[in-house]
Amino acid sequence: MSNENKQCVNLNTSANVEQCRGVEITSPPTTIGAGVPVKLPVVLGNFTITSHLVANIEFEHPVLEIKDIKKRVVLTQCRLMTPSSDSDNDRSTGPFPLFIKGFVRKNIQYASPTHNEKGECISSEMKSLTTNIPFECMATVELANEVLLPTRNTRREFDFFRSQDLGNGFPEKDKYLSSDLSQFHQQSSQHYNDLPFCELVSSEIIEWDEATDRRSLGDGPEDEGYFHHVLEKMMLSFHIRVLQSQQVSFGVF
Repeated sequence: MSNENKQCVNLNTSANVEQCRGVEITSPPTTIGAGVPVKLPVVLGNFTITSHLVANIEFEHPVLEIKDIKKRVVLTQCRLMTPSSDSDNDRSTGPFPLFIKGFVRKNIQYASPTHNEKGECISSEMKSLTTNIPFECMATVELANEVLLPTRNTRREFDFFRSQDLGNGFPEKDKYLSSDLSQFHQQSSQHYNDLPFCELVSSEIIEWDEATDRRSLGDGPEDEGYFHHVLEKMMLSFHIRVLQSQQVSFGVF
């Protein structure tokens, strides 16, 4: 079979429309206020999200001591979930669930011990370990400004009455009265709503990192030692801003 015959729709028979008609909408329903309409990101609210994390971190090489830890908060999901609008109201301040997902990227720089031949002192090599500490939570938030609720799509079917002969075996005066199953009629509408989005403004982390398997290199607890495992407790707090592109109006001066 040729490639030309594999198409489900023959595009060669489609009609070409050379001109469309455009009618200006003078009063968009999404406009706030009076004046010149512009579309801008509107701040729906600012929120401080707090989460608590516990993680077990394993080092490939023995750790004499941790020198530095650099952290970065990364959000992979920040989604405000709202219902669709109804006939009475197309805006609301909530409360709404705010789903948040992400991770804390940690780069740990540490000294790994190496002994000289006589064992009189401890040398060390600088190494680093990069790991991601995931988190996921849901916060119920009340918005400071109204969010524009999404408008529902509609799909409505309709039929036409048809009278048909029943054929042989039925009285001639009787008819098949119904709609035509060989035809399908529908009116549909689609609305392309503006999805609320988030910005990460700032973050703060308080952490405790404690070794769970430290071994001494000497005979007493005061001697140098090393470990491979760390138990980490973390309090994560970050500031996010929730926005939505809306059509607003500025007064003309």
